[in-house]
Amino acid sequence: MKSREQEYREMFMAEALEYYDAMSRHISELERNPTDEPALNELFRFMHNLKSNSRAMGYNAIGELAHHMETIFGLIRSKEKSFTGSVVPVLFNGIDAIGEMIRAVGANEEMPTIDRLMDNLDRLVRGEEPVLEEDEEEDEEDTGRKLELSDLVYIQIKKLDHLMNLVGELIIDRDRVLTLSQEIGHPALLTAATHLSRIADELQYSVMDARLVGVGSLFSKFPRVVRDVATAEKKDVELTMTGEDIQIDRNILQIITDSLLHLVRNAIGHGLETPAERVAAGKPAQGHLTLSAQTERDDVLIQVQDDGRGINVESVRRKAVERGLVAANVAATLDDDAVRAFLFEPGFSMAKEVTEISGRGVGLDVVKLAIDSLGGQLRVESVLGQGTTFTLVLPTSIAVKGALLFELEQRNYAIPLMHTDSVVSLMPESFNVVGGVLITRIQEENVPVVSLRQLLHNGDGPLPAAVKADVQGRQDIIIVNYNNRRLGLVVDRFLRQQDIVVKPMSKPLDTIDLFGGVTLLGSGQVCLVLDVPALTRLFLAKRP
Repeated sequence: MKSREQEYREMFMAEALEYYDAMSRHISELERNPTDEPALNELFRFMHNLKSNSRAMGYNAIGELAHHMETIFGLIRSKEKSFTGSVVPVLFNGIDAIGEMIRAVGANEEMPTIDRLMDNLDRLVRGEEPVLEEDEEEDEEDTGRKLELSDLVYIQIKKLDHLMNLVGELIIDRDRVLTLSQEIGHPALLTAATHLSRIADELQYSVMDARLVGVGSLFSKFPRVVRDVATAEKKDVELTMTGEDIQIDRNILQIITDSLLHLVRNAIGHGLETPAERVAAGKPAQGHLTLSAQTERDDVLIQVQDDGRGINVESVRRKAVERGLVAANVAATLDDDAVRAFLFEPGFSMAKEVTEISGRGVGLDVVKLAIDSLGGQLRVESVLGQGTTFTLVLPTSIAVKGALLFELEQRNYAIPLMHTDSVVSLMPESFNVVGGVLITRIQEENVPVVSLRQLLHNGDGPLPAAVKADVQGRQDIIIVNYNNRRLGLVVDRFLRQQDIVVKPMSKPLDTIDLFGGVTLLGSGQVCLVLDVPALTRLFLAKRP
């Protein structure tokens, strides 16, 4: 696997070679027409970009040469010099030298000496005549050596999306072929199906890898955002970014852009105190905001962390009661995580006044919905007076998802592993009834349990109150987790864990929010994919 440094170098090479080809073309156009302003502007722009990119990569010699060339083109553009006489061969030599230096980087060789060229460029800036030597004729081999193509190509995202859709169809048919070959049992067919499966896997991961981009491509936009928001809020904020090399599907990064922007603005507007408040609380006047990315198993974790005032759980509890989201007697029994979950309710805001940054009633619920649409999770941890951390748990790719298959009423269903905590089989004595809800104790926590059959087919009314006597025999239960709430779903039978390609539901079924999509199993059966956030919300709305 390539290192990040290797990938960055290849990207630099691809872009630098493009610049070199374009500069060679534009300087020839300028030679034919010394007043060609578009060509001159392009040459100036390419030199400026090459200077910046080279210095960022540590290729300072290329950066210095590009800087000197940029200065000359700037003088020509401002009419202080003209592209005539001795200026022409010096600038042509400069572009040739840039090409040689870029190729030296690609071949990992020592860069050519450009002292004479740099001296001539300095002479031109001072208005002196350059010292030119008679050009040596290049042989054909040398000329051919300079005609090179980049090893990288740029592909439109929509082409990669189309390719990923085709791979998804291939994965579905692969499973079907594997199942049929096992049913038929012909040795040659089994061998061919196994080989097809391996090739399809490699193709799937290759296409998924082609769609990956560094999180840094999004993080790099935030220093300016933080500066502007901090200035508007009259706060002093230092931004630290880590994990920019972590890679994730480009489409996921696109979808979470607004969410991450909201969380950063929220951290500055709500979380961090003013310098005077921080000093009074015994903190440094400057607040600290950290954007970080890391991997956890198959997921990518993106965190927004501040060292501000933290979330006052009691204030949230009171606000939730005022808004009618929960009864006062129930609110008093909720733990801190359950109370913080109210922050994600639509329109919930703790802002005391409306500003450009916060308090408009468009809050964390929008962020939560965006993360849910990806099959991810949003976690919040906070210590009063010390700060808050929001964690976005995201899949590396949204094309293929890990899922748990199970059976209910002789039909197969799938539930995403992202929201699956565990699976358990319990006997009737493991259950109790509290307030009309079936409860069991799992990992030192009381978890409500409901029959999935009942939840899906109960109609519009509330769920009937649970009766312990109705629990007969062993119960197979999937423990799901959403918004810091765990829920046990009773199913008929566990089947297996499998990677699936989720397809959107067609109209009018797409209006049923309990299902996140549909997939096709190797047996040819259509399998509905359950939407855990929607199921959890349905249970909370219907519980007795």
